Parts: sequence; structure tokens; C-alpha cells
Amino acid sequence: MRIELCNKYLSRPRYNRYLTATGNDKGRAARLYTANIRLAQAFHPLLSQFEVILRNSLNIILSSYFADADWIISQKSGFMRHSSLRNSHFFLRTSVQKTETKLAQRGIPVTSGKVISDQTFGFWLAFFLSHHYSLVGGQPIHIFPHKPTTESRASIYDKLDKIKSFRNRVNHCEPLCFVGHTIDCSYALDIRAKIYDLIQWIDPSLVPFFEGIDNIQRKTIQIMNI
Repeated sequence: MRIELCNKYLSRPRYNRYLTATGNDKGRAARLYTANIRLAQAFHPLLSQFEVILRNSLNIILSSYFADADWIISQKSGFMRHSSLRNSHFFLRTSVQKTETKLAQRGIPVTSGKVISDQTFGFWLAFFLSHHYSLVGGQPIHIFPHKPTTESRASIYDKLDKIKSFRNRVNHCEPLCFVGHTIDCSYALDIRAKIYDLIQWIDPSLVPFFEGIDNIQRKTIQIMNI
């Protein structure tokens, strides 16, 4: 893409980071920008499949805890309306209600499966916040039966929150290849490592599946060789 098109459509401040990192070498900056897109592309399979496994694991645990496969609907009048959640504006209940309204407007039957699949990463992350965690008997931690004993609700929340923030960067086309103004993929690789840690703690037999869809390291090597 020509530099004038980059400045017009990608925004000058966004593209200037790539120019700065490459010593104002326009050719290298263009290659780096494209390589960053390809790194984001490489993260999508891992992030999307991790989110699916996280939500389904939590659904299994909570369905068992409440002895109710439809807990996500029925608990709107249960723990999701507990008075302690007032300060969080009853986030979980509101999220479920928004999905139900959206489905109804489209003429789609409201089912637990539909509601579950429509919830955001933030919805599932919220179960590791202390005010939700305690209301469901600390069950969320049990989706990680293989975790080290040193890992707690708080440390797992921190990892999930970092993955969520990184996922937002990917989805908003933010640079993944910098630390400050230096070309450096170490933070992206740290997020990759966190995903693998959490997957292994859920079920080590899932790791080969993730390895089979993962070409992140190859993309970071290409970036560092620009």
C-alpha cells in the first residue's frame, strides 16, 4: 500500500509507529505492518478455540453445581440477582437478558445453548471475580483440575484478563509487535504461553489440537527478521 493511502485510511499516528520502529524505512515499515496483520490472523484460531473451551468448561461445572442444564436462564432469578451484585449493575443477568431480547426480536427460540454461545469473553471472565465467584461456591476454579497448587482464583483471573485485553487488541488491529518503540514480539509470545498453560490445566490432551492450529511462533520469527 502506498504511503499516502496508509496515512489517509490507516491514520498517520497508527502507521508512524511502524516508521519509527524501522528508522523511517518505508519499505520495512510496510512489510512490518503487513506482518503484524498476519500475526493477528495467526492468533485468531487459538483465541477463538480457547474461548469456546473456557465457556463450555464453565457451563459443564455450573450445570452440575446447580443440577440444572438451563442454569444460565433460571439463575437470572437466582444468584444473578443477589444484592451484592448491585454495584456491578447485575452484569451477568443483564447480559443474559440482552441476549434473550435479541433472540426474541429475531424470532429465534430462546434456549440455553443459544444464550451461552452469545455471551462475551468478559461474561465468562466475570466468574473469576470474587463477587461472582463466591456466589457460585467457588466452582469456576474446578475447570482447571491440572493447575499447579500455587495458582488461585486471583492469579487465573489475571491471566484470563490479560488474554481478554490482548484479544481486544487483535480485534481492533492494534500493533502486537512492539514493546515501546522497539520491534519485539515477547508480549505476544507471553500471551500464547498463558493460553497453553490454561489449556493444559483444563485438559493436557487438548494441547496437540492447539499445536495443530498454531503458527504464531513462525509469524513472530518473520517479524523479527524484517
